[in-house]
Amino acid sequence: MDDPQERFTALYDRYYRSVMGYVLLRVEQGVAEDVCSETFLVAWRRLDELPEQVLPWLLGVARNMLAKQREVRYRRKALVDRIAALTTERDQIVWDVAEHVVDREQAISALRALREKDLEAMILATWYGLAPEQAASVMGCSVRAFNVRLHRARKRLTARLRQETGAARRTVRGAHRRFAEES
Repeated sequence: MDDPQERFTALYDRYYRSVMGYVLLRVEQGVAEDVCSETFLVAWRRLDELPEQVLPWLLGVARNMLAKQREVRYRRKALVDRIAALTTERDQIVWDVAEHVVDREQAISALRALREKDLEAMILATWYGLAPEQAASVMGCSVRAFNVRLHRARKRLTARLRQETGAARRTVRGAHRRFAEES
């Protein structure tokens, strides 16, 4: 079989159940399907580099994907725990939805103002949680260049958020003042 698509289809048909079974022993079905899909995506990308004994390699890839999934879940839980620890009962009582909508709009506006490469660096580092080495590989630059790009992107975002926040505060103060005058 010289056709890559046929080779991959044969590989998938032969080993999908084994990989899915391995993964299902460790996580629930939804996560297992994602991990299995990612495993075969890696196999597709490395089709010409696959070892002679493919199943152990596939299970190793699946194992690595499971480790990444665990890390993501751990980070998510740690973030939720940190937020919960910092949130007081008073915060929950005085929480104003309108303020958070304004904050969200400000954040979106600030992110839209970033250059594409700045935004990509931020997304790879924060959303995907990639290490600088991995993110640099994705962006096709050196680790040093990625770190500089990320640092500058964060500075630009911070400056833009300060501008957005200042403008929003002036608008809110003006609205409060007009409301007070009308009352």
